Amino acid sequence: MTGSTIKTIQGEVIPALGLGTFELTGPAGEDAIRTAIDLGYRQIDTAIRYGNEVEVGRAIRGSGVARGELFVTTKIWFNDLQPDTVHRRVDESLERLGLDQVDLLLVHWPAKDVPLGETLAAFAEEKRRGRTRLIGVSNFTVALLDEALDVHKADLFCNQVEYHPFLSQQTLLARMRRAGMLLNAYQPIARGKVFDNDVLKALGRKYGKSAGQVTLRWLVQQDGVGAIPRSARPENMRANLDIFDFELSPDDMAAIHGLASGQRYSRFDWEPAWDD
Repeated sequence: MTGSTIKTIQGEVIPALGLGTFELTGPAGEDAIRTAIDLGYRQIDTAIRYGNEVEVGRAIRGSGVARGELFVTTKIWFNDLQPDTVHRRVDESLERLGLDQVDLLLVHWPAKDVPLGETLAAFAEEKRRGRTRLIGVSNFTVALLDEALDVHKADLFCNQVEYHPFLSQQTLLARMRRAGMLLNAYQPIARGKVFDNDVLKALGRKYGKSAGQVTLRWLVQQDGVGAIPRSARPENMRANLDIFDFELSPDDMAAIHGLASGQRYSRFDWEPAWDD
């Protein structure tokens, strides 16, 4: 096997590749999540906003996999980041998941009307209470990370952001590496757009892989980067895991970096002022 299937961040071990569960709801969603665990996924990413924490919990219990073998993440939405609300939302999430503790609790999006220091203090309290092992953020820019890390001295494990070949995150990644944080990439195959790219398709032919597999390999081959592709189909889940038996050359890594055009596929009214 070429390359590690894990990432070691701040002494914590996390699978390099996880399952994103956005839109995996109801019985079909539960079946998909359970299938992923059966296939070997050990990092499961959910959020209150996804409306599927119950399904995630049922899939975990139904899998028979020991809790200690799974890395479970959930996230709190930006309009629930007042300290008292944070504590209530964690209560509710743990009840829906059927867990005593999550592995990682994230700020889903930065709030514009709640002081960041207050939110981070509430998250730190949840860690002290043992209701999450680690805390982190999602969709944070360099400026927001500077505030969290330098001003509020937050002990952050992760920043989950959109990252794929068409969106460079090198400025953000450099800041996160200085802090020893994990960048966990969502929408890593750019909503399927990687399958239409000639460079990625050619590299797929070179390595006997698909353009999607080449893309995921490019991500996890970077220091401090993981990925959480979402899939509901077993064949795609298997393919996404099948990226640890080859390694991209430095030239091919550089060619993929060269595809960046600043294209974002997640754009919202509430987003921060992005670094790029």
